[in-house]
Amino acid sequence: MNYYGNPITRLIEELAALPGIGGKSAQRLAFHIINLPRDEVAALSEAILEAKDKVRYCDVCCNLTEEDICPICANTKRDHSVIMVVEDPRDMAAYERTKEFHGVYHVLHGAISPMTGVTPQDIRIKELLRRMDDTVQEVILATNPNVEGEATAMYLSKLLKPLGVKVTRIANGVPVGGDLEYVDEITLFRALEGRREL
Repeated sequence: MNYYGNPITRLIEELAALPGIGGKSAQRLAFHIINLPRDEVAALSEAILEAKDKVRYCDVCCNLTEEDICPICANTKRDHSVIMVVEDPRDMAAYERTKEFHGVYHVLHGAISPMTGVTPQDIRIKELLRRMDDTVQEVILATNPNVEGEATAMYLSKLLKPLGVKVTRIANGVPVGGDLEYVDEITLFRALEGRREL
């Protein structure tokens, strides 16, 4: 039943469609937005549209960026011979917060999941393989320690090892079934330090 009228109901439905936002949270956000001054609502709308229009994938690592090449890939002080493979940009940001990894990244934008229909063709594996040349010495597989992340790591290991590159996997310290974006910096650092070759 439509208690509030079509504009509010539509706003609640759109917000509820966002990941991690349930019906009650969507309703709370909708009423907060409605009670904001018009200029703040306009600024929020403009920020959403600007991000949608300007953000794209880095030509090298597939991270989100405004430029052709993201700041990490463009940084000549980073060690481009070591590539850490992560599932999404939030995982990369989690490792960046440790300030302990000085290589570069590759963002897959997902993990292999036959149950949900995500195949190797649906994530950025082709782009990773294009990066494999004589300068790459190690690929660290830092996918989430869950079934999908493990399956993705094993799949990538089988593709990368024949290319003569050292393939390692992040070690213990990251809880099984957890998401990297929620793990603290010390745990992430220990997992990075204790990585092992596959």
